[in-house]
Amino acid sequence: MEDYRDYAGDQLVELATEELCEQKGLPMVLRLWIRNCPELIAAQQPVLASVAGEFTTRLNFGLGSLYTTKLDGRNLLPKMRLPSYTVTTIAGAGRFLTIQTRTDPGNVE
Repeated sequence: MEDYRDYAGDQLVELATEELCEQKGLPMVLRLWIRNCPELIAAQQPVLASVAGEFTTRLNFGLGSLYTTKLDGRNLLPKMRLPSYTVTTIAGAGRFLTIQTRTDPGNVE
């Protein structure tokens, strides 16, 4: 599970960097204040890895495992418009392969 947490943390850094830094996901005021968005997110990898571990279920099939991570932004920070992610990963022989990623934009009504 520890290896998966590290892998998931790296994947979450990539997703967050893409959504917040590259797709203009941050409001204009924050973009002016945060000078290096990708570096700021990358520094949070250990925290993201820990969070991923808390929201992951593992099915062990002997030769491999299936990991499902469900991060619901609304549960992490209620009343904020944070996306939710569901990531499905297969693992075997110490290697990980993400086979499905789903994102819900997090519209709060």
